[in-house]
Amino acid sequence: MDLNLLIIIVMFAVVLGLGYAALNFFLTKKLKEGNERMQHIAAKIREGANAFIFYEYKIVAIIGSVVAVVLGLFIAWQAGVAFLIGAVMSATAGFIGMKIATYANVRVTNAANETRNVGKTLKVAFRGGSVMGLCVAGFALLGAIIVYCCFGWAGGMIKTQVGEYGLEAIEHINPITKQPYNLSLILSGYALGCSIIALFNRVGGGIYTKAADMGADLVGKTEAHIPEDDPRNPATIADNVGDNVGDVAGLGADLLESYIGAIMATIILAIEVFGHSATFTSVTLYQKMMLFPILFAGIGLLGCIVGISYPLIKRKLSDNPHLELNLSTWISAGVTLIGGFLLSFFLFKGEEADQLKAAKMSIGQVTPWVCAAVGIVAGIVIGIISEYYTSDAHKPTKNIAHASKEGAALTVTQGMATGMISCMLPVVVLGVAIFATYALGGMFGVGCGAMGMLSFVAATVSVDTYGPISDNAGGIAEMSMLDEEVRDITDRLDAVGNTTAAIGKGFAIGSAALATLSMMSSYLFAGGLVHELVNGGGLDIFLNIIRGDVIVGAIIGAAIPFLFSGMLINAVAKAARKMVDEVRRQFHDNPKILTGEEDPDSTKCVEISSKGAIRQMIVPSVVAIAIPVVCGFIFGAGFVGGILIGATLTAIMLAIYTGNAGGAWDNAKKYIEKGGVEGVKKGEEGYDAVHDAAVVGDTVGDPLKDTVGPSLDILIKIMSTVSLVCVVVFQNFNLMRAIPGLAGIFGA
Repeated sequence: MDLNLLIIIVMFAVVLGLGYAALNFFLTKKLKEGNERMQHIAAKIREGANAFIFYEYKIVAIIGSVVAVVLGLFIAWQAGVAFLIGAVMSATAGFIGMKIATYANVRVTNAANETRNVGKTLKVAFRGGSVMGLCVAGFALLGAIIVYCCFGWAGGMIKTQVGEYGLEAIEHINPITKQPYNLSLILSGYALGCSIIALFNRVGGGIYTKAADMGADLVGKTEAHIPEDDPRNPATIADNVGDNVGDVAGLGADLLESYIGAIMATIILAIEVFGHSATFTSVTLYQKMMLFPILFAGIGLLGCIVGISYPLIKRKLSDNPHLELNLSTWISAGVTLIGGFLLSFFLFKGEEADQLKAAKMSIGQVTPWVCAAVGIVAGIVIGIISEYYTSDAHKPTKNIAHASKEGAALTVTQGMATGMISCMLPVVVLGVAIFATYALGGMFGVGCGAMGMLSFVAATVSVDTYGPISDNAGGIAEMSMLDEEVRDITDRLDAVGNTTAAIGKGFAIGSAALATLSMMSSYLFAGGLVHELVNGGGLDIFLNIIRGDVIVGAIIGAAIPFLFSGMLINAVAKAARKMVDEVRRQFHDNPKILTGEEDPDSTKCVEISSKGAIRQMIVPSVVAIAIPVVCGFIFGAGFVGGILIGATLTAIMLAIYTGNAGGAWDNAKKYIEKGGVEGVKKGEEGYDAVHDAAVVGDTVGDPLKDTVGPSLDILIKIMSTVSLVCVVVFQNFNLMRAIPGLAGIFGA
């Protein structure tokens, strides 16, 4: 197959995807915004979101510039440039997604108000969400191709040379550290740029949205007993701003980072396997293995364009939004699978059997496709499990709702139990997927599995983004005092959005686990921790877990996700406490707010959330980046290898637990509100006490599902990426190596 032609096809997919995103952006903006009050509220939400994102990006730009300079000086100037490209692509996708969400929300409200039809309203919300989805895949692939072509093909780093084990990728020497680097470190720099933006967007946006949400709920719902998004609540505007900066911009940057992490990890593994195998000598197979992840992602983007078009082109959508959104996702996945099979079959056709075996492709030319298919199936199964534990159509969430009849303590207890129990099945699925992909294709196969999970990311992000847009639409309907039928339509869309978000988080943590495992393998190669290379013509890698430095690192690493999670929950609590005090102050000082005679001061609440989020996001984010680097320069590569293992294992469990528990608490509250619990009806005696208990559970779950859970998958990927980038330096320059007698003990 002509490799240049394939790159052109991927570029076509990128241009088509971004062009389709632009079309949907302008088609959404052309729709009517509704009456003057609706436009006024939407403008305030848009203004608050713009102010926060611009301020956040200023902080990130300063930190990112420092990181880029350090990478350029001590790793490779190409890595610094690739880092900036990754940061720009991720920031651009997040910004555009946030912008369209602030335009689409009021148009969804107006569509519900004018049509009183779920299907027609769904189409408007999904069109807005599709902009974010297409931008995530489009900008991620655009940056990857730029880096790959400029530093791979044109930069000469894709060429080979004779090395210790035979042919290997060409290396350059850093003039300051005198350490070698190759294309894998440049690609890691690009992934790190995407990760930095994702971390700050997720952490900053998550703190913002949950501080506002908790403040609005704790005072408005449980103390004043006014409805959610009531215009009398001064925190309502801040809550709706938070949906856009946290659940849209944050989510988009998060999944873009997961997407790129999976692609880059797979390419890097191909480079490292080729460079460390005496039997794998085919340059053409090596180049094809490097290209396959990008090509497969390009086909996935084309598949998503087809899937996304289904609900937008279909003349009349049903009143079952869950069915329509699932069909869009399944179509995307189906087209991706068919196209991926053809790619794998024809791309690797003609390669010698012994070379395929040396590259660990145990079932020949279709091995990468089969591994990607295993990843897709695993992602879908994890999503179904997440839906079971978080949807109010199933027993676990209903049990939480019924527990609320006995008070808040049992609501919280039941939700915690549900979240903990929900960890087991996804982990089993992950274990089966890792075992299967490794048996089929070695660590390269595991990388292909991670890539498969996110190959149709444009569709999953489109569905995920539609949720917060619908949530915002409901808030605007409530604040504009539209009749209850309008809010019922937006609530139906929002309830489905909660479930799809839980499914999306399942995909994100599943792919993060596989991508981190792949990146960790590359780290072992780069860090010189591979003890046995050739085994029966294949390639095996080992990290001695009972070695002193590794086991201590693993124990400390296992604690890092708990430290990180605690810092995030504390950050949300601090910002929420200020929000609660402000809402109480306004209600106390001006009783006319609750009577509806005067409007509350929502600007003050937006300011509290913005300042709190920006101030609180910096320390947890810096800790995530600094810990592996600092530990590497003190204790060496083996210690950091242990940290990565420990952190990955506990982060997977915590992410699943927090995401599912939080989603279940949220939907249990909604189940009560729509009258699902027998004998508990709105307006009847006893309803307020049961509802208050459910709100407490939902409030406990808010920072878990929307701040902690989504940030944990970024944590493990950014730790593994930063470790891979820096290991070429700290493997030789660390304190343990410098102190006589300690190097042998710690293996530094």
